[in-house]
Amino acid sequence: MEDDNEVYDDMNLYITPESFIVEPNGSGEVLIIGRHDKVTRVQPTGGQLLNLRPTRRICGVLGTIHLLSCDYLLVVTHRLFVGVLNGSIVWRLAGYDIIPYIPNAIQRKENETYLQMLRKTLDTKYFYFSYRYDLTHTMQRRRELQAQTVRQGLLQRADPRFVWNGHVLQQFQCDKMERFQLPLIHGFVSVNQVQINGQTFFWSIVTRRSVQRAGTRLFCRGINDEGHVANFVETEQIVEFNGQHTSFVQTRGSMPFHWQQLPNLRYKPRPRLVPGKDHLSACAAHFRQQVQLYGAQVAVNLVDQKGAEGELEATFARLVKELANPMVKYEAFDFHHECRKMRWDRLNILIDRLTHDTERFAFYHCFDDGRLVSTQTGVFRTNCIDCLDRTNVVQSMLARRSLTSVLQKLGILHVGQPVEQASRGFEDLFKGVWADNADLISLQYSGTGALKTDFTRTGKRTKAGALQDGKNSMIRYYLNNFADGRRQDGIDLFLGNYLINDNEGGALPSPLEWRRGWRFFAFPSVLLMAMAMFMITLTYPAEFNTENLLFMLFWSAMIAVSATGILHYGVEFVQWPRLFPPVAFRGA
Repeated sequence: MEDDNEVYDDMNLYITPESFIVEPNGSGEVLIIGRHDKVTRVQPTGGQLLNLRPTRRICGVLGTIHLLSCDYLLVVTHRLFVGVLNGSIVWRLAGYDIIPYIPNAIQRKENETYLQMLRKTLDTKYFYFSYRYDLTHTMQRRRELQAQTVRQGLLQRADPRFVWNGHVLQQFQCDKMERFQLPLIHGFVSVNQVQINGQTFFWSIVTRRSVQRAGTRLFCRGINDEGHVANFVETEQIVEFNGQHTSFVQTRGSMPFHWQQLPNLRYKPRPRLVPGKDHLSACAAHFRQQVQLYGAQVAVNLVDQKGAEGELEATFARLVKELANPMVKYEAFDFHHECRKMRWDRLNILIDRLTHDTERFAFYHCFDDGRLVSTQTGVFRTNCIDCLDRTNVVQSMLARRSLTSVLQKLGILHVGQPVEQASRGFEDLFKGVWADNADLISLQYSGTGALKTDFTRTGKRTKAGALQDGKNSMIRYYLNNFADGRRQDGIDLFLGNYLINDNEGGALPSPLEWRRGWRFFAFPSVLLMAMAMFMITLTYPAEFNTENLLFMLFWSAMIAVSATGILHYGVEFVQWPRLFPPVAFRGA
């Protein structure tokens, strides 16, 4: 259980011309936020609320953010119950409000664009929070930090890597306001009551997305100079039974060196190493951090070992070899080659190769009274090209292997009894939850559900699943090329990577203003006209003659030329991030 310094969960919000007043129900203090001077203070309840009626009920304060027009207050208005984890309720963000301090009519157009970016980010499924339980830390990490964080507020003891509203909360602080600051995680949480062999226990999954190098699928790849990789995710599998708690942690993240795969209207842009970068030092910084946080590392690389992906795989293998770090082990497995023709049973080859490491790393296990049985000494760090589809399949299999060991240790499973054979109902639940985990993380990162989840849900690859993968791939193609630029901007704005300058659109040019080249208008116009003329020539005449055939050939040639031009200059048709445009595009 957490200490008593939980965040307030039920409050009245009063809005006056001079201030916002937040009154926690059943408390003897109020939070006052000046709308003009922006001064924030916590005071004992006195005469601040005389003759005032609450504007609305809220269930959390997320922070404040500065946009062009003014500052805005972000509050939680609705929440959904997820489950009870370690004695504390976990909630999902279901509604929020963005309230202006003192709006300024100037720069209204650009300000509305920033607001749309912010809403798009907050509307991304799903954000989670708890008023008592620190969702940002694994159980083992919480125990290790317990002595130094026991008197701190929930935000102060949180892991900043996983607090998605950390920036907006940093702008919103004063003395004694810890109980008003509600940290959010982004990812997936599932809490389930399970019965196997007559024993009842809770089985939970908590997945946390990192804010370090967070972004969309094609605009966020590889690593930065600080060793932070794109799409880093920590997934914790928790079992609670008879006063005992166990935890098994895995991580995923982009290949830890400088590479990119920028959209260019091609279905699958070729990934490339970024020239002029020190790949080895960035990779070393990454694994130095990971070993410090998690212990030994087994880097499971699932990318193809031929073609463009093969070049990345060879680079990863070479860098790990040059690191010569005894705490880092490299394990490559060509997922697509090994499992071709739907031979997904061959994944057991990889899982068997990792058996020794699974036993070596063990899992965290303790009692309610603080007795420690075992700790987890290392993690599997899994990646494919996106760290989504292939990665989740393998992580679910590693989680199943660990869960069998956990349940046997707790006495829920008989000796030698695998979890998949113990209960048909739990087996279906296990597959469904891990497939949901894949879909939600993929939705947050790529804009669609994950691929290959039919295997996770059913244990086999199906034709219907392949068709669904095709549909998701086409949606990803559209989003990656024509929608993710704005989505990337929204993430950078919310996380505080980009800070708005009040002079934007005045003394300084607005980054939202983007001048397209002549090709952006010319090629699509010619293509549409050529297609229209081709259809008219094809359908209008009562009979075909040489003249009609020549017209059709001419317009067919125009279609081909304009389409080829669009593909050749594809980067000019992509929707790029405006706040941090990729270097490759700026030079295009």
